[in-house]
Amino acid sequence: MNAMTTIVGISVLGPVIGSLIGVIKKPSEAFMYNMLSFAAGVMLTISFLELIPESIEFSSIYICSLGIVIGSLIMYSIDKLIPHIHPELIKQEQGRNLQKTATYLIVGIFLHNFPEGMAIAIGTVSDSKISIAIALAIAIHNIPEGICTSAPYYHCTKNRLKSFLVSSTTALPILVGFIFANFLFKNISPTLIGLIIGATAGLMIYICADELIPTSCCKTTNHSTIFSLIAGILFVILLQLI
Repeated sequence: MNAMTTIVGISVLGPVIGSLIGVIKKPSEAFMYNMLSFAAGVMLTISFLELIPESIEFSSIYICSLGIVIGSLIMYSIDKLIPHIHPELIKQEQGRNLQKTATYLIVGIFLHNFPEGMAIAIGTVSDSKISIAIALAIAIHNIPEGICTSAPYYHCTKNRLKSFLVSSTTALPILVGFIFANFLFKNISPTLIGLIIGATAGLMIYICADELIPTSCCKTTNHSTIFSLIAGILFVILLQLI
């Protein structure tokens, strides 16, 4: 199995595993928050130690800075148009139609996952280990999201298989985004590649600052998520030894 196949396989596992867990048994919130925090540590470290230097090498400091701004604005715009979800939102709010909410969550995650798929394709023009680490981080943070989509849908329909399959389709835009970026990187100039890598860093930093860290660290009182964040940082650093 080559590196790209491994990367694609890892990238689609998150929504699928989360969707399966959601129709079987929801894990503790502490476990999910620690997963999110670990993913944040991985994403931040990759952004600052790998992607930003890589972007500067392909283009320039100015292009890299522009890319970071563009990536952040893209995620901000998506969040404004289709608000992202957090693990605690699988609880039904009084007076709300849970099935309608579950459908919105699936559509929202579906659209959010396309740029994440593009981020995973960085290994096409860089070290494949970076893509594997990004794919792992995104897969880990997509597990709670898979739970968030399949659990309420199953609660409404009482159909495990249908809920699992519908929720698992949120992995498709990751795959499409990966294939699209993989093609794109082979047909554009180094300067544009540098811009896209910078935008990927901005995208991942935004996800960490807006979603992963606030959600994980503000919901626990034993500081375990802080150490999970540090574990994610160390994971990327130690990956350089392989």
